[in-house]
Amino acid sequence: MTKAYAQHGDEAGTFFGHPKGLFVLFFAEMWERFSYYGMRALLIFYLTKHWLFSDGEAGVIYGAYTALVYITPVLGGYLADKWLGQRKAVLYGAVLLTFGHFIMGFEGDGGQNAADLNVFWLALAFIIVGSGFLKANISVIVGQLYPRTDVRRDGAYTIFYMGINLGAFFGSLLCGYLGETYGWAYGFGAAGVGMLLGLIVFVWGKPYLLGRGEAPDPVKLASPVMGIKLEWLLYIVGILAVGVCWWMVQNQAIVGTVLGIAGAILVAYVIYTAVLKLPSEDRDRIFAALFLILGSILFWALFEQAGSSLNLFTDRHVDRAGVPASMFQSLNAAYIVLLAPLFAALWTWLGRRGWEPSAPAKFGLAMLQLGLGFLVLKWGAEAAGMGNLTPVLFIFLIYLLHTTGELCLSPVGLSAMNRLAPAHMASLIMGTWFFAAATGNFASGLIAAATGSEHASGEGAGKELVLDVYQTVGLWAIGFGVLVILVSPLIRKLMHLDTLRDAEEELAGQNELAEPQAAGTHPEPKGA
Repeated sequence: MTKAYAQHGDEAGTFFGHPKGLFVLFFAEMWERFSYYGMRALLIFYLTKHWLFSDGEAGVIYGAYTALVYITPVLGGYLADKWLGQRKAVLYGAVLLTFGHFIMGFEGDGGQNAADLNVFWLALAFIIVGSGFLKANISVIVGQLYPRTDVRRDGAYTIFYMGINLGAFFGSLLCGYLGETYGWAYGFGAAGVGMLLGLIVFVWGKPYLLGRGEAPDPVKLASPVMGIKLEWLLYIVGILAVGVCWWMVQNQAIVGTVLGIAGAILVAYVIYTAVLKLPSEDRDRIFAALFLILGSILFWALFEQAGSSLNLFTDRHVDRAGVPASMFQSLNAAYIVLLAPLFAALWTWLGRRGWEPSAPAKFGLAMLQLGLGFLVLKWGAEAAGMGNLTPVLFIFLIYLLHTTGELCLSPVGLSAMNRLAPAHMASLIMGTWFFAAATGNFASGLIAAATGSEHASGEGAGKELVLDVYQTVGLWAIGFGVLVILVSPLIRKLMHLDTLRDAEEELAGQNELAEPQAAGTHPEPKGA
């Protein structure tokens, strides 16, 4: 720890051995995730029950929305790194999010009223861009509170990650309950209040951030560009991005086209760079990373059924004993909080004995668990009888299997991206990883749309159709998982773990952790 840092820490004080700024970020992010996941738990029901979209239309809208939430951090992160600084970017994102969540509380008359729908699209656009500015930057400030060699960094990210999942857990429970029991405005209003609290905490806690996350060049940020101070020009860029997202979330096919074209260009550029500009071992590592990245698209496409088709299935076909279906969205966050420490300990225990699966093998295990979750739900529903409600136990089981699959893939993937990319390509490869998550989220909407024809065939046929789709994707996931496990020795060989330099072996998620989908901080031991 540097002397300068120690002096700053003494002036601001510590709490449980950590800078107080960590807990400012903890509570700000907890409330932001409370609002985001609280709103998301209700979104598919709001689309189908209030705005009267068909299941297929609602699934595609949901997929486009969540995909855009993963794309906009590219803009927010770039503007913060280049000019704005992380603190002001987070503050601006929190303001946009607060606006968006409160606008969501405007219900209008429902149905397909064009004027009211435009307000709804605007609310989604504010939330998308606000997430882009906040999500990309708040976890970076966590890392800036500590020197790179500080032994407290792991613990800091674990504390921060607990805030993320506590917010997701309580947001899904409270907003879901209020929204489905008392009315949409109450659920979305609670999400807005949560976001406002996060904003207040962040503003109040500025002194505890020890000057971290400020603009790299304050003089340049304050200088005029085209007669407008650069800082305000960047805020205007954010508002223009809201307008673009307002249009794109209404035209979901455009989102898919942009993802397809941009993804093809991105992958082609990575391959071009690897083949022509890297030595052989680094080239092989990039190919291994691309294999994992492309595999993750299928995982997220199926995993993200949770907020769309699985949410609707829970509402219509599960014996919930009166519990609002949206509240079951809290299960993923709860399982992560309970199981992530156990998984970290398990990998360590296996690693010490030389038994730990390689990163590609863990990806294969993740796909097996994901597919098994869908099959377990289908078996449970069939055992209960197609004319009867499915026992709620099977909803708990599918979320459990999907969460254990997530813990085998997401933190392991973050670690692999960090380890396999040469230093000068680290941001590019990490960006490609998150771009794959965006693509998977959009694909999840298309899969959800395939389950959405019950209005035409009657509710019983709708249940059968959903389960048939789940059986199909479940079997594909298991087949792909088996394939990945079979080729994992080849992919592991491409990783050249035995010649990795220590400087490249970063801890998973230290600079990227911001979602339950980025749930771990456990590094794979060398040779894993």
